[in-house]
Amino acid sequence: MVPFGGWEMPVQYTGIVEEHRIVRGAVGCFDVSHMGEFEVEGPAALAALQRLTTNDVAALDVGQVQYSLLCTPAGGIVDDLTVYRLAADRFMVTVNASNIAKDWSWVTGHGGGARWRNVSLETGLVAVQGPRAEALVGRLADPDVAALGYYRFARSVVAGVPALISRTGYTGEDGFELYLPWGETERAWTALLDAGRGDGVAPIGLGARDTLRLEMKYALYGNDIDETTSPLEAGLGWVVKPAKGEFIGRDAIEKGRAAGPRRKLVGLTMAGRAVARHGYRVLKDGRAVGVVTSGSYGPSVDRCIAMAYVEAGLAVVGTALDVEVRGQAKAAEVVRTPFHPPAVKKG
Repeated sequence: MVPFGGWEMPVQYTGIVEEHRIVRGAVGCFDVSHMGEFEVEGPAALAALQRLTTNDVAALDVGQVQYSLLCTPAGGIVDDLTVYRLAADRFMVTVNASNIAKDWSWVTGHGGGARWRNVSLETGLVAVQGPRAEALVGRLADPDVAALGYYRFARSVVAGVPALISRTGYTGEDGFELYLPWGETERAWTALLDAGRGDGVAPIGLGARDTLRLEMKYALYGNDIDETTSPLEAGLGWVVKPAKGEFIGRDAIEKGRAAGPRRKLVGLTMAGRAVARHGYRVLKDGRAVGVVTSGSYGPSVDRCIAMAYVEAGLAVVGTALDVEVRGQAKAAEVVRTPFHPPAVKKG
């Protein structure tokens, strides 16, 4: 167990590599109830979210989910989040556990006129991820979830527990995230593990959650993105919609777009078994040109992989670089990402 976002969380149950492979090959359950949830409603709710977030919330249908960002006026990333449109004038926002207090202060301070409620301690969250996730959740959910589209959600009941089920995740596999009443989360968790025995289900810890998301090049707040990084540097320009109108950070981001980012977040593979860790320097001909933000062994690709910010001119697939590992330069190469092909169900 390790402290994470104010909680004690399991790094692993049976082993990181084993758990990683279970999710890629069968199905795993993640207790991610440490994540934060805010609800916002009222006639001013949409306008508040349009001002606060970079993506176009008005484009959401009821029952649809959207990945987005909160940004500072200078264009730095306050947090990355998902927005759920519960009704025409009611939304839920899911934020990172380590940022709950900061984000709550930010949205209530800048989202005036709307009614906000922090429901983080009322809401449990279980992620069910992997190629057999649909079969497992479908076995317990009423109504079934087979027809639920990617980044869509529906109200359901799972093993007698009311749930909001969304077809989303942080692994690159097909799967669902189940928002549950806090006091009934354990009952749903136990039912999922019991019902999934024939599918090879297993509980999954933080370690495998990290290697799974790394293989997809999904950003981890505090490692790969923070208030010193811009969406454009991080490759998240696709969730910035300046055409929707004014939002916090818009002018700074657009100024940065016109000038072009000075650094970019890239994927690296290491030539050998050396692991590039957060904070390690990236070198080109002995000169420091960037820094590693995340790195680990990637079980699905059987390579040591990493994410790093490097000078924009070097952010080209095939560029040979080095990573300084314990004082020694270890060969690395900029590669296409994701490192492992995603298997999310979009059709």
